[in-house]
Amino acid sequence: MAEKKTTKATATKKVAAEKAATKAPAKKAPAKKVAKETVLYINAENAGFRAGDVYQVLAASEKAVTVAEISKAAKITEGEVVLGLGWLLKEGKVASTEDNKVVLA
Repeated sequence: MAEKKTTKATATKKVAAEKAATKAPAKKAPAKKVAKETVLYINAENAGFRAGDVYQVLAASEKAVTVAEISKAAKITEGEVVLGLGWLLKEGKVASTEDNKVVLA
């Protein structure tokens, strides 16, 4: 049987291909984004502060607004808005409308 002669160029290509295969970094899976978990501390002081934030937004808007709009304007979470609304509803400071909006009473 006749053996194939390898030239220096082919041998170099083979070595380079082997090195590239061993050096190629493995593709990493993209990191999963973990949602930040917010903690809502429910106590009289915090509820009072959230009620103040909600009241300020309602007073500034002078119209009925949704919970999401209050949350965005006051830069607090929707859970905190609901906490403040509960306080204000109990005091009779706010009233809700038919279209799930809140307005000052």
